Amino acid sequence: MALRVTIRYYLSKVVRLWRMWLLHAKGYTNIAKNTVIESGVKLDKLNPKGIHIGTGCLIASGTTILSHEHIFVKPDGSYYFKDTYIGNNCFVGVNSLICPGVHIGNECVVGGGTIVTKDVPDNCMVVGVPAKIVKTGIHMNDHARLEGDFKYKE
Repeated sequence: MALRVTIRYYLSKVVRLWRMWLLHAKGYTNIAKNTVIESGVKLDKLNPKGIHIGTGCLIASGTTILSHEHIFVKPDGSYYFKDTYIGNNCFVGVNSLICPGVHIGNECVVGGGTIVTKDVPDNCMVVGVPAKIVKTGIHMNDHARLEGDFKYKE
C-alpha cells in the first residue's frame, strides 16, 4: 500500500510538470511554475498571455479562466483583451468561472461553481453566482490550504 502511494505521488509530480511545460509552450507564460493546474481546466486561447496566476495556487478541474471580451467588439472587429489575475496561494474550486479582467487577491478561496465577475480583495473566501464574500481574514499556506483553526463540518 505504501509503495503504491509513493509511486502515485511521484507520478503526479511528473504529470504536473509536464502539464506546466505544455501550458508554457502554448503561450501561457504568466503562470507560476509551482502552481497546480488540474486536468480539465479551460484557459482562454485567444489571449494566453493575459492570464496571470501567482505561486502556490491550485486550480481545480473544470475551472474556466477568460481573458478576452467576446460580446464587446472593437470597431475593426477584434476583441478586447483584458488581463485576468489570480494572486499567490489561492484555491479555485471545481467548475468555477473567472471572468475577464478580474483581479483575485493573494490567499483567496473561490468556492466550487462560483462565477467571479468582480475583483476579490486579499484573504477572502467567495462563493455563489455571482461571487460574494463570505469570509475575510483567512490565511493559506504555500500549498493553497487553509491555515488556522478551521475545522471540517460533517
